Amino acid sequence: MSDAKSAGRTTSGMNIDSGLVRELAELLAETGLTEIEVEDGDRKIKVARQAIPVAAMHHAAPVAAPLIAAPAAAAAPAAATPVPAEDPNAVKSPMVGTCYLSAEPGAAPFVAVGQSVKEGETLLIIEAMKVMNPIAAPRGGTVKAILVDNAQPVEYDQPLVVIG
Repeated sequence: MSDAKSAGRTTSGMNIDSGLVRELAELLAETGLTEIEVEDGDRKIKVARQAIPVAAMHHAAPVAAPLIAAPAAAAAPAAATPVPAEDPNAVKSPMVGTCYLSAEPGAAPFVAVGQSVKEGETLLIIEAMKVMNPIAAPRGGTVKAILVDNAQPVEYDQPLVVIG
């Protein structure tokens, strides 16, 4: 039976791709997600990790900020000066999910840096639990920075867009 385990098999005879499990675990760590599940025919693999308590997230915020700021700076080179992630004019995420900058793949983004927006205008969409949630501008103004990339996972209260 030790031969079966070393070959990636359990006692029930199910093939387990330990490389795939490791890859999924690394993906969880990279994206900050707490759970991922994949299916291949009749085989289903689910990898999950314990979520960080809300009280601990405040201590982790300075660590996460550089990860968010680096892609945003590369994604929005049109901004003349870097915008701090804690800008008081930043529109923050009301939920955890995946951020989409356009209504569908290949479509024009809802907003661009330098564009004027009106109160209530859709800035982006956050998908949470298979539901698309439009994030509207809380006030009118000019888009100063877009702090997230398309299809990027976002956390609750994470700055998304700066409206000045």
